[in-house]
Amino acid sequence: MLRKILLGIGFLALLCVSSAGIAGEMTARQVVEGFQNELLDVMKQGKALGFQGRYEKLDVAVKKSHDLPKIARIVVGKQWEELAPEQQSKLEEVFSKLSVSAYAHNFKDYSGESFNFVSEEETGRGGVVIHTNLLIPGEKDVKFDYMMKKKDDGWQIINIIADGVSDLALKRSDYTSVLSREGFDALIAKINEKIDSYAKQ
Repeated sequence: MLRKILLGIGFLALLCVSSAGIAGEMTARQVVEGFQNELLDVMKQGKALGFQGRYEKLDVAVKKSHDLPKIARIVVGKQWEELAPEQQSKLEEVFSKLSVSAYAHNFKDYSGESFNFVSEEETGRGGVVIHTNLLIPGEKDVKFDYMMKKKDDGWQIINIIADGVSDLALKRSDYTSVLSREGFDALIAKINEKIDSYAKQ
């Protein structure tokens, strides 16, 4: 009898742990909205923070909500497998810096902007697309579609389509071209130049 009671308690404990894990997991929409709120907070403090301050505040938010290593692999396509392990690590590192720098540069002012959730749809490969609009007072709304994939630690952004233009497609076209024509070192130099230009503007 005691053994059955202990087994029952153990089973209930497992159920509680599993339920807590499920309850604590953020949905794809929550990940996007959480990230958008971070962006708006930084925009509101944009001028006071300066580029470096915005970068530091967004660094964790971007890395948490975006699958940057996966994106880095996608943008160089088949050429990823041709890179040495240290080159792959280097590319992931500078690509992460570029991504955070781009956000710190592009979202530096606030004039009443807000994000609006539009809809959510599932893709054929187990992904989700979160459709949103960036509302800009006095200007046309900007449509942001977030392509999401689920990993062990939750949903993450793998691509953003702004008004029909895929950020991933643009980078892939640019990166693969430089890598093929000029090599790995030239690609890293090009990315670092872009990072520097974001910091100075």
